[in-house]
Amino acid sequence: MNDTTVLSNQPALRDRLSTRIIASSAVALVVVLSMIAWTLWLSWQMEGAGAAINDAGSLRMRANLVAVELAKAREAPVGSHGGHLHEQITIQEGILTQLVRGNPARPLFLPEDPAVLAQMDKVAHMWEQDMVPAALQSLNQVSSSTYLQILPDFVMQADKLVSMLEADSSSKLSLLRLTQGILSVIAGIGTLTMIYLLYLWIIFPILRLGDGLRSMAARQFGVRLPVETQDEFGVLASGFNRMADELEDLYGDLEARVLEKTAQLAEQNQELGALYDITAFLNQPNEIEDMCGGFLDRVIQQFGAGGGTIRTLDPKGEHLTMVVSRGLSDAHDRSEHCMKVGGCFCGTATRNGILFVDDIQKAQVPTNFQCAKEGFRSLAVFRIQAQKEVLGSFSLHFRDTLALSNAERHLLETLGQHLGVALENRRLSAVARKLAMVHERNLMAQGLHDSIAQGLNFLNLQLQLLDQAAGRGDLVEINDIVPLLRAGVDESYQDVRELLGNFRSRLEQGDLLTAVEATVVRFRRQSGIEVVLNADDLAGPPLPPEQQLQVIFILQEALSNVRKHAHATKVEIKIQNRHDFELSVSDNGVGYDPEEVDQRADEHFGRRIMQERAKRMKAVLELHSSPGQGASIRLLLRAEARQAA
Repeated sequence: MNDTTVLSNQPALRDRLSTRIIASSAVALVVVLSMIAWTLWLSWQMEGAGAAINDAGSLRMRANLVAVELAKAREAPVGSHGGHLHEQITIQEGILTQLVRGNPARPLFLPEDPAVLAQMDKVAHMWEQDMVPAALQSLNQVSSSTYLQILPDFVMQADKLVSMLEADSSSKLSLLRLTQGILSVIAGIGTLTMIYLLYLWIIFPILRLGDGLRSMAARQFGVRLPVETQDEFGVLASGFNRMADELEDLYGDLEARVLEKTAQLAEQNQELGALYDITAFLNQPNEIEDMCGGFLDRVIQQFGAGGGTIRTLDPKGEHLTMVVSRGLSDAHDRSEHCMKVGGCFCGTATRNGILFVDDIQKAQVPTNFQCAKEGFRSLAVFRIQAQKEVLGSFSLHFRDTLALSNAERHLLETLGQHLGVALENRRLSAVARKLAMVHERNLMAQGLHDSIAQGLNFLNLQLQLLDQAAGRGDLVEINDIVPLLRAGVDESYQDVRELLGNFRSRLEQGDLLTAVEATVVRFRRQSGIEVVLNADDLAGPPLPPEQQLQVIFILQEALSNVRKHAHATKVEIKIQNRHDFELSVSDNGVGYDPEEVDQRADEHFGRRIMQERAKRMKAVLELHSSPGQGASIRLLLRAEARQAA
């Protein structure tokens, strides 16, 4: 079901479950808020009535206080208590005014009961018309009899007003309690109603949908859900029923689809197995011809071909040369051993891509096309390439009509790329070995030139002098030359032994310290010079074999220079391997002037060889010396320049 179908099946706004829930919640909220507002209004009315009852009750007290003031005025001198009497009358009038007008700020107000309002008017009228004039008359006559005669009536009317206010407040209190009871009942009924509605609208449809899903899980694809509403759950029920219909249809031919997919997976696994097998074979260290032959045998077996060939392209890209062939006659191999690109179908494949000939007998082919003469009906040629460079082609010859699928063609293309990478790796490995050999030969030649070549040159010069002296019969000069010849021969012999020992170091296995100790032992034996080796600080990781070998070569060259030129009696070697690697060699010999040595550097290749080896291992080599102060070298290899072991 696509997104458009789902959107079109959305329920209308009035039918949505969310609309019902929101509407029900809104109604419940309005009812509850109305009841709460009603109770708040009742409580506010009761608070105002309570204040009115209090003030109405104070009317009686104020009236009695006026009587007390009149009694005091009768006993005291005339006019001495008039001020207090007027003060009480004023307060009483203020209370009456506030009762009549009300005061929402306190709050204080009388109930909207006509009887209560009429009684209030009666009390206020009696006070203004009867009580106040009687009090003033009694004050002037210094007798309170007039006021006291009507006081009981006023108190009775005030009591009646208080009783009416209390009765009204009591009725409102009962109404408030009734309202609270009704609110509690509404809350309970509303809660139960919402629980029932939520169960009816949500929980029950979910449970029914869960039952349907469990039936589906039990492969009961005939189950259907009733569509009783038009809300979201109605849409879900409809979608469930459509899903059940589709599942029921799909399950009918599921077994056939499973078999089809199983066959596809088996085919893919077979292709992956072939790719893995051939790739693993190409990674083995075989010669190029053996590698191509094994590759072709595996491809022919995988695809059931009757024969095949592998040809490589020359560097100029003009000729294809046969490397291996299978299932073809010797005449075929001789006729197509070397050909121009584009001269046949095989050559075409290296230029224009992959070539397929479904039926060689019907195709327009050259008359000398040997495949057609040998009974092959179809041919497939693929490029051998590494990256974007075409290295050659390989062909498969079929005795039946060609029927390669797209997957098989893609696999053959991939195999051609793997073969191309393997051939390129062989070529690059050969180039790397050649470059390494050339570099080592260069260093060897420099070492020979610096040692044996110079010694032989010296011997040649002395032999010429010896020949001249013999011709003259000068025995004195002959006696002087012979010791020089013997010393030169001994020096050349020592150089040869030292070079042989250095070359042999490449074949030895072991860690760096073992090789250093062997070099020191050999140097002591050859020179007789005292050597102090300090190699206690070796807590860092070991150097890779290639860098270890360069360190040994630099040490051997440094000791050789000490033996030949330093005239030293003691050599100190120090090795540190922590975060960085450091080798230092110092002697107590005659030393040398660096500037003078630099000017005749062509005669001293030892320093240049050490610098080249240090550069090769990405290290820094420092040489220090001065005449009469000995010489030293310091090799420093930073941690970031260490090669991966």
